Amino acid sequence: MIDAHVGTPVVWAVTVAAVVGLFVLDFLITRRPHEVSMREAIGWSAFYIAIPLGFGVWVWSVHGAQRGLEYYTGYLVEKSLSVDNLFVFLLLLAAFAVPRELQQRVLLIGVAGALLLRGVFIALGAQLIATFSWAFLLFGAILLVTAVKVLRDALSHHDPVIEVGQLRSVRLIRRLWPVSDSYQGTRLSVRLADGRRALTPMALVIVAILATDVVFAVDSVPAVYGITGDPYLVFATNAFALLGLRALYFVLEGALSKLVHLGYGLAAILGFIGVKLVLHWAHDVWPGLPQVPTLASLGVIVAILVTVTATSLLADRRARSAVDDPAAPSGLGERTQVRR
Repeated sequence: MIDAHVGTPVVWAVTVAAVVGLFVLDFLITRRPHEVSMREAIGWSAFYIAIPLGFGVWVWSVHGAQRGLEYYTGYLVEKSLSVDNLFVFLLLLAAFAVPRELQQRVLLIGVAGALLLRGVFIALGAQLIATFSWAFLLFGAILLVTAVKVLRDALSHHDPVIEVGQLRSVRLIRRLWPVSDSYQGTRLSVRLADGRRALTPMALVIVAILATDVVFAVDSVPAVYGITGDPYLVFATNAFALLGLRALYFVLEGALSKLVHLGYGLAAILGFIGVKLVLHWAHDVWPGLPQVPTLASLGVIVAILVTVTATSLLADRRARSAVDDPAAPSGLGERTQVRR
């Protein structure tokens, strides 16, 4: 990793302003609750993918190929992990029976919370790296532990079911405030007939999603620090991966169930980056030890994602064939979802 950082004060200011501006744009889009059409979702998803791809061209041309590779590799890792976010969002929206016209507002708040939390973790991570030589070892250990848990969940071969009443955040809120039975548009609280102020289910689902944001931030930030040591690129990759997640949800909603092997791929990616971070720490202690180049990291990550996507589609096709022909072998088409 090279020392020159991309994030000058001016670049930081412009980037943060652009991210805030895009969130304001998304808020204006969701201000009037409506059911998202596939055409609308695809259009906004393409817009939010074009922005980071174009930004990467600027990084590459202005700051060199090394920084460009770090940016694109980090973005690919974060985008892959954001798809896992969508799995959890899908479960929560279903468990709370969120009306379709309100789903994009819930998703937008979840994305905003995720970005704020990751900003905090990015700042803490940068301080740890600057202060303690063993920070990379700590980050590597976090990712390796997470990889084992993700792999264990993937091997369990069962669909997780969220019981709303069993969520700790929901139980805590219900002890403190009354909760109404029905949604009232985007309102978070209503006045009951007896005059008491009560929270709506909208408030509960938002709290539940923000709670999951904390869990995802714990491993997503160390993962991209395994690709680049530049805090600005860490922030940019996280921000661009999260922006547009609201629209991407509606594009992939029907396809998420087909990615049956995504858990294995994410476990492999997290484990690989965890090992890379440990090797980076060990190289600082024993300079003769090798490190994993960024280009090699990109190749490994792309290979993993292509492989699990192909095997997932093949397993899904075999599973559908088995339904049509019960005598045919079912293959490995069982639904596997990653839950951290």
